[in-house]
Parts: sequence; C-alpha cells; structure tokens
Amino acid sequence: MSSIKNPLAAILDSNKFTGLNYKDWLRNLNIVLASEKLLYTLEKSPPKEAPADISPEELTKLNKWWDDELKT
Repeated sequence: MSSIKNPLAAILDSNKFTGLNYKDWLRNLNIVLASEKLLYTLEKSPPKEAPADISPEELTKLNKWWDDELKT
C-alpha cells in the first residue's frame, strides 16, 4: 500500500475502478478531490496563463495541471 496523506484517499485504494462500479467510483473520487480542494481539476479547464499574483505552490499545481492536460 502506498503512503497516503489524506485518509479519505484510502476509499479509492479499497474501491478501485472496474468499469462496472463507475458511479460509485466517481462519487468516491469526487469526495477525495473535494477534501483535497482539487475538485476544480475535473470541473474546469486550466487557465491559459498564470495570474500575476500566483504563489509558488499554486504555480507548481498549475504547471502540473497544464502537463496533465497536454497528455489527454
């Protein structure tokens, strides 16, 4: 088992996506992402450019989001 920072993430470890459980898996994914304040990554597209007043931590997250968006 991987080291999990968020205890709710264990929901995803114990209820893996099989294709038949899509609704339950998606609900669990939404719960975990909401608890991590990352739900916006499913609901919105990343901004075209970074805001001028962005913090270094937020910039790191935005860069990761852009990288992930390019892979799809």
